[in-house]
Amino acid sequence: MRLTILGGGGFRVPLVYRALLADRGKGRVTHVTLHDLDPRRLDAIVKVLREQAAGYDDAPAVDVTTDLDEAVTGADFVFSAIRVGGLAGRATDERVALELGVLGQETVGAGGIAYGLRTIPVAVDIARRIARLAPDAWVINFTNPAGMVTEAMAAHLGDRVIGICDSPVGLGRRAAQALGVDPGRAWFDYAGLNHLGWLRAIRVDGVDVLPRLLDDESALTSFEEGKLFGADWLRTLGSLPNEYLHYYYFNREAVAGARSAEKTRGAFLLDQQSRFYERMEAPGTPPFATWDATRLEREVTYMAENREAVDAGERNSCDLDSGGYEKVALALMRAIALDERTTLILNVRGRGALKPLDDEAVVETNCHVDANGARPIIGEPLAGHAVGLVTAVKAVERDVIRAATTGDRAAALRAFALHPLVDSVAVARRLFDGYLADLPGLDYLKEPRV
Repeated sequence: MRLTILGGGGFRVPLVYRALLADRGKGRVTHVTLHDLDPRRLDAIVKVLREQAAGYDDAPAVDVTTDLDEAVTGADFVFSAIRVGGLAGRATDERVALELGVLGQETVGAGGIAYGLRTIPVAVDIARRIARLAPDAWVINFTNPAGMVTEAMAAHLGDRVIGICDSPVGLGRRAAQALGVDPGRAWFDYAGLNHLGWLRAIRVDGVDVLPRLLDDESALTSFEEGKLFGADWLRTLGSLPNEYLHYYYFNREAVAGARSAEKTRGAFLLDQQSRFYERMEAPGTPPFATWDATRLEREVTYMAENREAVDAGERNSCDLDSGGYEKVALALMRAIALDERTTLILNVRGRGALKPLDDEAVVETNCHVDANGARPIIGEPLAGHAVGLVTAVKAVERDVIRAATTGDRAAALRAFALHPLVDSVAVARRLFDGYLADLPGLDYLKEPRV
C-alpha cells in the first residue's frame, strides 16, 4: 500500500512513521512519499525516520519530492497535513487578534478564520489535483481548521476525504482511565464540530458510566479537562466538552492569559521548531533524540495559558500522550483498504447525523468505517446551547469557504463579525483589515486598485 504525506517535512511525521513501523498486519503500508515545499525540512525529517527504521528489515520505503503531482500520482492514501504560511502565519493570526482583545487561536475564533482563509484555496487546489491524478485515492485530512478544510475539499472529492483529530480520542481515553476503565472496552458518544464537540456518554457493556465520573470529584479532576473546566461546571453541563471549548466557556480568562503570556503559542512553536530544524543541519546531531526532546517540550506546554488562567496546574503524565491521531489514521486506512470494520470519531459529511445541520455539513462524530468509507452514526440530539454554538460556528465556516473559493469579501467580513468569540462588527472590520495587511496569503481578498 502506498501512502503520500503532504506536509512531509512537518514535525509530527515521525509519529505517523512510528505507527507504520508497528503495523505488522497484511496489506500494511510499504512505501511512503513525503511531499513538502521546503527541502531543508524534508531532509531533517528523513534523518529521524531513517533512525526510526534501524533494525526493521521491512520498514516502509521513504522517498521525497517537492512536486505535488508526482507525490499524489499512484497513491492509495494521501495524508494532507499542510500549514499554509507556516508557523510565522500562525503567530500573525494570534498577534493581530490579541492586539484587538479577541482570541487568535489557530482553529478557534478570529485566528481560525484567518487560517482557513489562506489555507482553503491551497487545499481545494490539492483536492482538484488528487481527483484528476489519483481518483481512487482516499484523502485523510489533518490540516487545520480540520472540519472547515475537509468540507471545502469534499466539494471535489466527495466522501473520499475524511478529516481526523486526536482531541476526541484523547478526551475519551483520559476519562475512561480516570474511572479505571479500559478505553478499548468503552463506547464514547461524542458529537459536534471539530474542536467544538462534547462527550455525552461513556458506555461499558451497555451502561453509561459518565454519571459515575461526574459524581467522583477526585477522578473528575485527575485529568486535563477536569482541571481546565472544573468539576462544578462539568456537572452543570452533564457532559465532557472538548478542551477547545475552554476558549468559549472561559473566553475572557483565555484571552487575558494569552495576552499576558511572554509568547503566544504560535510564536513559541515558531522559535522551538526553528531551533529543531537548525540543529538537524549540524553534523553529529542525534536525529531521533533531538526530535523526541522537542516533542516532549511541545506536549508539556500545550494549552499552558489556559491552565494558568484557571489555575489548573501542570499537565499530568497521562495528559502528555497525544490522542494518537496517527493510530486513528492507521485504523482508518486499514478499515478502508482491508474492510476491517471499526468505529471511529471522524470529520465527515453529516448525512443528517447532527440536526439541524444539513446533510453536506462536515461534523465530528462517531462513524462506522469499512471498505465503503466512513458513515456517521445518528445519535442523541445535542443539548440546546450546543445546538446554538454548532449552528453559529458552522455558518461562519460556510462563509469562510465561500470567501476562500470565490474571493467574496463580504463573506469574509461576515465570518469575522458573526463568530461567537468576536463581539463587534467594528472589531471584525479591524481584524479583516489587519490580516489583509499582514498575511500575503490573503491578497486575493484585497480590493482591486482602480
